Amino acid sequence: MKDWKCAQCGNTELVDDPLSGEKVCGRCGLVVMGTALDMGPERRAFNPEEKTERARTGTPPSYTRYDKGLYTTFQPNIDAHGRRLDPKTRRRMWRLRSYDNRSKLDASGMRNLSKAMNELERLADRLHLPESANERAAVIYRRVLRRDMIKGRTISGFVAASVYAACRLAGIPRTLSEVAEASTEEGKDVARTYRYLVSELNLKMPVDYPMKFVPRIAEQLDISREADRLSVRILREAKRERALTGKDPRGMAAAALYLACKTNNERVTQKDIAWAAGTTEVTIRNRLRDLKRVVEQADELDRLAR
Repeated sequence: MKDWKCAQCGNTELVDDPLSGEKVCGRCGLVVMGTALDMGPERRAFNPEEKTERARTGTPPSYTRYDKGLYTTFQPNIDAHGRRLDPKTRRRMWRLRSYDNRSKLDASGMRNLSKAMNELERLADRLHLPESANERAAVIYRRVLRRDMIKGRTISGFVAASVYAACRLAGIPRTLSEVAEASTEEGKDVARTYRYLVSELNLKMPVDYPMKFVPRIAEQLDISREADRLSVRILREAKRERALTGKDPRGMAAAALYLACKTNNERVTQKDIAWAAGTTEVTIRNRLRDLKRVVEQADELDRLAR
């Protein structure tokens, strides 16, 4: 922010007048800055519908639209005042509208983006992703398109890989199998495309820790908050002992939840937890042995439960 000072006496302690919007020197009274601009809306609105109707601007730019939302519209039948156009002007406006639509999708890159952004919107809706993750996935896909990496591969595969990469970067608990299931591509193709995308774009993916998957698994099985918190403490203890290295995070989260439920005498089976975590019962039993080595003493579990 600019440091204002009085041009007459050099005083930097200025006073803001809220009525006139002026900035005045507190020592000599010189008006340093005139009326300030009001950046707020010029019309009052008492509900969201009125705010939308009275807005003078459109939607903000977004990378999730193929043209970033900066599109043009033609009204071929009426003018700006709502009056009906004469037949000759109407025909000309229809031609201009056709030329405008064709020019938008003339280049192959724009047609590619149009299809990809529609697929991205469908995937985000099925996976219930926030808008920030959609924007990041769209930015990743645009980088892929600029590098001309899509030759010989499918658009839907790169969209699914971009969505999964965006979820990893944003810390959203979505697995590759869930993204592939929502996509039209097979899981192995999405995984192959994701590895290629990460390698070519040099993306630094954060490590997935099991604590991220615990709340979702617990919510699906209606597990108590006490068991949820205890499982997170067990996983933190395992992380401190470096027992999470090289292990599937979902398997570790499921095993910690199962161990916490058994400690709190809550009825839950390995089959149910394996289903909610998207893993197998054998994996849970193997990971249970790893966790029991970390918290093998009963007093250690009691300390973590407190």
